[in-house]
Amino acid sequence: MNAYASWIAFSTLLTKEIRRFMRIWVQTLLPPAITMCLYFIIFGNLVGSRVGHMGGFDYMQFIVPGLIMMAVIQNSYANVVSSFYSAKFQRSIEELQVAPVSNFLILTGYVTGGVIRGLMVALIVTLLSLFFTHLHLVHPGVVIFTVVLTAFMFSLGGFINAIYAKSFDDISIVPTFVLTPLTYLGGVFYSVHLLSPFWQQVTLLNPIIYMVNAFRYGVLGVSDVPVTKAMVVLTLLAILLYGYALKLLHDGTGLRE
Repeated sequence: MNAYASWIAFSTLLTKEIRRFMRIWVQTLLPPAITMCLYFIIFGNLVGSRVGHMGGFDYMQFIVPGLIMMAVIQNSYANVVSSFYSAKFQRSIEELQVAPVSNFLILTGYVTGGVIRGLMVALIVTLLSLFFTHLHLVHPGVVIFTVVLTAFMFSLGGFINAIYAKSFDDISIVPTFVLTPLTYLGGVFYSVHLLSPFWQQVTLLNPIIYMVNAFRYGVLGVSDVPVTKAMVVLTLLAILLYGYALKLLHDGTGLRE
């Protein structure tokens, strides 16, 4: 395919993905907004008033960056896993496979749709958080880098889950038994320094700790882990996930059975 044809294929797939979640915005964009408001009220106001300060900030300010990242993780993942598995289930993915569209464009189109939904939810949650606390971006570049790369990684994770899934039940296993525990143990609601030295080291095996702390550094200027290390970890994970997803698509794993 020439460059123009490739752009048409990519933009068409991306437009389809955006229209899909915008058409049902009541199910895709409204629920995370309501859920995050409940987190702000319960954890930020009610619990936070008893916790006091953490990391040099009041508790509400401390948890807001983590809650924004939680929303990005959940929605970027959910968008791709549901969309791509539905394409498998309805066998419409076969039309893409026989069309002169490269696997690179297919993967990038689906993943970019997930990234855009994740960023839209991040913007919505950030605007809502301003009703509960005051935020200012200390390092805007770090904020943009972290939120985009996180949305990219979990969109890839959703794509990989959809490839292996054999039923609709399979697409809920990873969010329930992997993402939720890792997110709650990823420093969203607490500082890693509160843990014992042993558990601090164990926590560093959780990739979400790097996402949350890099984003918190960008917003508040504080982090429990070295920011440079966090960025390197996120970049390497993103490259590995993209390469693995592209290989699965190339091999036809879960698509040619």
